[in-house]
Amino acid sequence: MQLTVGNIYINDLQFGPRTEVKGKTLFVNKEELTELLLQDEHLQSVTIEIAHPGDSIRIMPVKDVIEPRVKPDQEGGIFPGLVSKMFTAGVGRTHVLKGVSVVTTGKIVGYQEGIIDMQGPGAELTPFSQLHNLVLVAEPVPGITPHQHEAALRKMGLRAANYLGEAARSLTPDETCTYELLPLHEYHSRYPDLPKIAYVYMLQSQGLLHDTYYYGVDVKNIVPTFMHPTEVMDGAIVSGNCVSACDKNTTYHHLNNPVIHDLLRRHGRDLCFVGCVITNENVTLLDKQRSSDLTAKLVAYLGVDGVIISEEGFGNPDTDLIMNCTKIEQKGIKTVLITDEYAGQDGTSQSLADGSPLADAIVSAGNANALITLPPMEKVIGSIDPVEVIAGGFKGNRHPDGSITVELQAIIGATNELGFNKLTAREY
Repeated sequence: MQLTVGNIYINDLQFGPRTEVKGKTLFVNKEELTELLLQDEHLQSVTIEIAHPGDSIRIMPVKDVIEPRVKPDQEGGIFPGLVSKMFTAGVGRTHVLKGVSVVTTGKIVGYQEGIIDMQGPGAELTPFSQLHNLVLVAEPVPGITPHQHEAALRKMGLRAANYLGEAARSLTPDETCTYELLPLHEYHSRYPDLPKIAYVYMLQSQGLLHDTYYYGVDVKNIVPTFMHPTEVMDGAIVSGNCVSACDKNTTYHHLNNPVIHDLLRRHGRDLCFVGCVITNENVTLLDKQRSSDLTAKLVAYLGVDGVIISEEGFGNPDTDLIMNCTKIEQKGIKTVLITDEYAGQDGTSQSLADGSPLADAIVSAGNANALITLPPMEKVIGSIDPVEVIAGGFKGNRHPDGSITVELQAIIGATNELGFNKLTAREY
């Protein structure tokens, strides 16, 4: 089996009478898309706007970012088990509209979500400032529950991405990449001299709207599971999180997970990438012990020499990260951890909430507590009102000239723990 991904590069995004790609421009029929999204009875209104790289625009509070994709050889879109029919992802053919995204904002559940600046110093800290963004500003109907509200916004973004993805169905990609999918024993026999590597993919699942979905299932309800790496490229993993913006894995992050893409790029050359073990991040000690025990057992069963482990979030999930690391290392398998740090605004506090002598190979995605002042923008899509109460904000951080001071954790993707960012740290 194999997956072929065809990339179609988009250089501009505009409204038009039809949703289609002409040249390198994606045109969107705003009225048709609005009508589609308002079929959800939980949404009272949806406003659609466009933000281009370099625009004097601030988007906040951002819930999710999604990249449009389509399976050209089958009906329906991607995101199986959520807004598309159920299918096994990661095989066949997938077309991707590169350079554009769907961003969801407006009135959201809670105010831990963050900021995308399309220009200035904040733009340098988020990858989404480099995209042509179709921004959906949603207003829910009165009286719905927080969980209904979250689900409506999540599905709104996925439906919009599926809608845009249809424009790529019959196009000829600018480039293609094909990935092989082998039975486990064939990886070992075909690459006997290469180190066998697996990826332990920790997914946020602490509940209270700190959720991630795997084929439509809330991952706090699953046990560690083996997954082909290409499944994420077809939307098998979707964000449902209302968490700190800096290290939140949006659906865009999952679709373009750089750990998976880098391992696949090196597969068959200097390593053999056998696949992913997805596991959750729990709240209770018993659940943490169970998941880490089963993760270590599954990794050992794969017969690998080393694993990369990434987490999502901080504090409580640090314990899951260290438990996974310790138990896998105790089985004689080397680990490398990817995390970010909450070391205080001056960088002198304890970076992680847990630790182990066996966690001796760690990649840092930066200190989320570092401060930055963001200049005023000519336009805000969404609302500036939550800026004092979002994670990374604080009372008095709005200045008379319209600028704001926040910690990096207020910026979407600033210290992303998949390494999808520009920050790191080094030891002196």
